[in-house]
Amino acid sequence: MRIPIIELTDLSKRYGSFLAVDQLNLTIYKGEIFGLLGPNGAGKTTSILMMLGLAEPTTGTAFVCGENATRHPIAVKRKVGYLPDNVGFYDNLTGLENLTLIARLNGYKLEEADRKAKTLLAEVGLADHMHKKTAAYSRGMKQRLGLADVLIKQPEVVILDEPTLGIDPTGVAEFLALIRRLSQQQGLTVLLSSHHLQQVQQICDRVGIFVSGRLLVEGTVDTLATNLFQEEGYITTVNFKQLPPDMTTWERTLGELKCVQQVKRHGTSLEIRCTADDTPTIVRCLVHLGADITSVQRQTYTLDDIYTRYFENNLVVPHVHHTNQQ
Repeated sequence: MRIPIIELTDLSKRYGSFLAVDQLNLTIYKGEIFGLLGPNGAGKTTSILMMLGLAEPTTGTAFVCGENATRHPIAVKRKVGYLPDNVGFYDNLTGLENLTLIARLNGYKLEEADRKAKTLLAEVGLADHMHKKTAAYSRGMKQRLGLADVLIKQPEVVILDEPTLGIDPTGVAEFLALIRRLSQQQGLTVLLSSHHLQQVQQICDRVGIFVSGRLLVEGTVDTLATNLFQEEGYITTVNFKQLPPDMTTWERTLGELKCVQQVKRHGTSLEIRCTADDTPTIVRCLVHLGADITSVQRQTYTLDDIYTRYFENNLVVPHVHHTNQQ
């Protein structure tokens, strides 16, 4: 049984006439990495601030680790680590000195704080840089130090708001791998807010597409892709050395297959649209007809396709579509 850690119910935030977050309903479970995906200005950060008790909802509730974030924000802050998109440290102190100070502020005694800081710096890959002043740290190194800062209080939930902004591709890959490893090793629940689709797809167990203050859809990438397949149909493209001059027999035989909706010819290729993915049956049928097949491709949907489709639909269709896997 999955345990809910973040439960948002009809959560809304209005600033005057501007509705920043509109009836957000979302459950995030213990140990999962959830990606909140949307463009800048979509309302992601406002939603996070309400989860942390730093902004009061206009309507609705945010429960985090069993605590009402509005009524008991201090209790939530004890259990949640938050990494904003721009972390600040004392530039004239080393990474170790910064982290030791943070540990002291979190109640650790001096020796224990030093030991804890060194352990965490090793965990986030900064053991060789702990004695370097943070003024000389790269953006990626500062984000790693920020993650160590977040982990000082041994949180149950880590919220990362655009954590990879300004980091080079190698640094991004390493940072995401670090998040995945820490989540698996420590059972951390991670909420990752981002507008980078590929990064979210690499690391997240489930994603939610957030546009103009509304959660349009949420679920695993596979589930969301399946929904698109059901709406758009499955497409199998078969390439041949050559096609027969008269396609009548082929078209009639393929059309008799239960799943096939439409057959289109493009040069020496056939694009076959189906109601279900039955590529093996299509290939067997064509081989039986004597086809000389050179290659077969089945259409797949990436998170980019899914995001584009729901974003485009949102520009026209004003309803919220949820795909919630229990």
